Amino acid sequence: MIEVFKTNVQEVEESIMIIGKLLEHFPNSAINFDLEDCDKILRVNGASISNPKIIELLNSYGFHCEALL
Repeated sequence: MIEVFKTNVQEVEESIMIIGKLLEHFPNSAINFDLEDCDKILRVNGASISNPKIIELLNSYGFHCEALL
């Protein structure tokens, strides 16, 4: 399952930190950012993904995050 999110993450350092935190919750997932995209895309590919948990985690670090359909 692949989920795609729009974020406001700007810096590579921020994306690396967020990926690390997400991997703590979703350890067998492939997670990456496309910071070149205007929507600062976050992609999460894994067997069991919780959109609300991902959004909640990014929000807890002060970032906007919304699922794209």
